[in-house]
Amino acid sequence: MLKAWVRAPLYRGFEQIMQGKVPDDALAITPRICGICSVSQSVAAAYALADMAGVTAPPNGQHCLNLLLACENLADHLTHFYLFFMPDFAREVYAGERWHAAAANRFTAIKGTAAREILPARAAFMHLMGTLGGHWPHTLNLQPGGVNKGVDSREKIRLLTVVQQFRRFLEATLFGDTLEAVATLDSIAALENWRESGNPAGGDFRHFLHLAHELELDKLGRATDRFMSYGAYRQVGNEGAHLFAQGVWQPDTGSVQAIPFGEIREDLHASWMGGGAEPLHPSRGMTLPDYSKAEAYSWNKAPRLAGQVVETGALARQMVDGHPLIRALVAQAGGNVQNRVVARLLELALVVPQMENWIRNIRPGERFYQPAKIPADASGAGLVEAARGSLGHWVTVRNQYILNYQIIAPTSWNFSPRDRNGAPGALEQALVNAPVRSGESEPISVQHIVRSFDPCMVCTAH
Repeated sequence: MLKAWVRAPLYRGFEQIMQGKVPDDALAITPRICGICSVSQSVAAAYALADMAGVTAPPNGQHCLNLLLACENLADHLTHFYLFFMPDFAREVYAGERWHAAAANRFTAIKGTAAREILPARAAFMHLMGTLGGHWPHTLNLQPGGVNKGVDSREKIRLLTVVQQFRRFLEATLFGDTLEAVATLDSIAALENWRESGNPAGGDFRHFLHLAHELELDKLGRATDRFMSYGAYRQVGNEGAHLFAQGVWQPDTGSVQAIPFGEIREDLHASWMGGGAEPLHPSRGMTLPDYSKAEAYSWNKAPRLAGQVVETGALARQMVDGHPLIRALVAQAGGNVQNRVVARLLELALVVPQMENWIRNIRPGERFYQPAKIPADASGAGLVEAARGSLGHWVTVRNQYILNYQIIAPTSWNFSPRDRNGAPGALEQALVNAPVRSGESEPISVQHIVRSFDPCMVCTAH
């Protein structure tokens, strides 16, 4: 049996940087963890401070928070699909396949026809970020009690125009169909019928589905089949509710259960970290680099939920939320390369109409912000769904200064090393026995598996 070890080679030190800072500094410092998912880090920090202050954003503020987070997440999904995942099918290793010429023409990095279309569409969509947040990445607009910039009537129209323009691009180029038609695909048979109902050149999602069928990507990269989501996009007027539900899917019971947040632990056994005799909850976690550990091979800690490895991301969100197509695909072949990509593109179809609704529900002239006063001594947690999955910030404040700040990013979960019981992380499991094509020196299957998780390595080890 071929095994795998996944190393995170970059140490960042953000958790140590935060010690001794005033709580509000988290809003300026933690977004610098990443230039791709900085809004996700901002929202998690804002939610952690809001948890300590006991405040909730007013409806306008929550709509704007959701819009900013959705804009970043969807732009990430789109960028990943077109600029990272699909160019692998244009590689020379596939030159002998009958479909290669069309894939190379469409998806070759930089030179393919898709790159010329996706980049202007993505840039136009990111105008929403400029209108709501002033700039991206590292906007300071997100606050514990909402957002510090309101939206007037003209900006509301501008925002809706931006999102509807993005909708038209998705429907014409990615799907070759309406978002509603894609969102309501509810079975494997419906997906296969939809795949065959149009010319692959009429939609890049169909193009992917044909390639996935040819290469049997549904048999590649299966991991734990245990999926977790913190819940995506808080809903106004329903405390604790999200657009995509919160929970953990357990394969042994075939059901969603409440997340036992108190049973999250970070195992340091295979990490270049010291100071922890036993795995600790992140609220009590430590970040003490120790590069001398003989058994260690990664800067990443090993997060575990009640001692179990979980997978997080778009596939996890849709499994927990109960989308019938995703449930059917996973029931047939588990979590795999094909299903992770399908779930990611499905979210584009599901979230854009919700963005239109959030914009319509903004009420210019009403409050966008609730003042927040953080106690001198408090603890809080900020939990959010980034594009890649579940992101958590745990903060402890003593005498008005941060005593401890711990972060578990989505890639920390998915790319974790082995724990003290020898259990491999999700990607390490997914890479076991990855097939090798004849004549390959670097297996393309490994590329597909790794990219199917959409890793963000700079977010992994803080």
